[in-house]
Amino acid sequence: MNSPLSSKNLRLFTNSVAFKCLLLVGIALFYRALLLSYTSRNALSGGSLVPARHMSDSSSTNGIRTDKFLEVPQIVWGLNNQKIAFARACLTARLMNRTLLMPSLSASLFYKEVDKLRPIPFDQVFQFERFNSLCSGFVRLSRFPDVRNRAQVFDLEKGSGRRWTVERDMEQLKHSSRNESIDEFEVIRVIGKNPFLWHDHWPVEDYAKVFECMVVVDEISREADKVVMKIREAGEAERAKLGSKTETLPGPIPFVAVHMRIEIDWMIHCKKLEQRQKVSEICSSKREIMERVGNISSLKTPTVLYLAVADTLLEEKEEDSSVLRGWRDGLIPFEKKKLGVKEEIYGKYSYLIQSAIDYEVCLRADVFVGNSFSTFSSLIVLERTQKARKLGVMSSCDDGENKWRSYAYNLAGESKGVPRRWMTNMTHSSLQAISYGSNSVSCSKMERSHTSDQSGCPDC
Repeated sequence: MNSPLSSKNLRLFTNSVAFKCLLLVGIALFYRALLLSYTSRNALSGGSLVPARHMSDSSSTNGIRTDKFLEVPQIVWGLNNQKIAFARACLTARLMNRTLLMPSLSASLFYKEVDKLRPIPFDQVFQFERFNSLCSGFVRLSRFPDVRNRAQVFDLEKGSGRRWTVERDMEQLKHSSRNESIDEFEVIRVIGKNPFLWHDHWPVEDYAKVFECMVVVDEISREADKVVMKIREAGEAERAKLGSKTETLPGPIPFVAVHMRIEIDWMIHCKKLEQRQKVSEICSSKREIMERVGNISSLKTPTVLYLAVADTLLEEKEEDSSVLRGWRDGLIPFEKKKLGVKEEIYGKYSYLIQSAIDYEVCLRADVFVGNSFSTFSSLIVLERTQKARKLGVMSSCDDGENKWRSYAYNLAGESKGVPRRWMTNMTHSSLQAISYGSNSVSCSKMERSHTSDQSGCPDC
């Protein structure tokens, strides 16, 4: 008698119709399982640059992984260069679907005060919890104690120099985010020389989202409030002196913040920049700034001017610094020293905190006038543009007496002797113009030629 497991019986079974049907069913089930797995992963990834393996409901907050981190070096240079570098670090972490470990900023300008360079935690300048709340679902910050294993770190070295192009930089980031062996590391640590001060991969609107989440700590905000109050009080005192000689305006006396870049090191830099770029609208003399600010037709008198200037211009022995002399009648200029806040408020803090206070003061002005090749001026105008857009103002040519209006004194307007109206172009594909300066700002002649109203905006 043949055994059920004999070779003869096995051959008969494998040749049978039943076996062939079972085999076909098994193959169909196998491919169905593969298809379902692929479909579910693709749906979770949503077609983004983030690989499907990055998605994990158990270790993410609003889609951002909380168990994988990006670490960056101490961020350096001036306040607004540091803000830009921080935003780039955030957007890099977003590309990799990682949480950014809270970086250190720098309390002083390293190229001027190398011996005094010291780190300052991000949360001593900007509100940590508020940042995560406002940027929820877009980018996320975490603290170093949240890392479980500090030994599990992958060092990602960023290149530098002319050969390290924008394309190479982006390709490295994409490769690191897609490479499973790299992504397994809990922390990717970026190393290199100032890796986030150079290449730019993101549109202006992405930067603007990050900047909106960067709310200064209460101490800085209170100090800025004190300076603004001093400016308003000084204006009221001057108005009281003028008495019946001037028109009485309702409400507090308006103030204009003027970011004057006329210090020697800036003038040397901008002259070289003009020669390199073959343009003549970067540098502005004190006289030109005074003339153009004085010709803004919408300014009522008296108007207080707050002059945001380098401290080197306030070290003159005379009681009144030279930047206060020469303004037209009705414009009442003040700077830190004359307001009595240079030592009382600013003198208590490091360079970075002083800059943050000045930034907040200029941001709160009724009118802001700056230099379009200054990063400080450019970021203030970007934030003022965001505030104006929320009020429905989409063009500086059409904004009338919009409270968030801004001007670039280094660029001539269409009327003789006036500065050009200035709003940030939020449609730019990169932050290039803001990072390195531009003479192409809103309400230029080229842009005006495409608008329907050719008679408006007298100060463009």
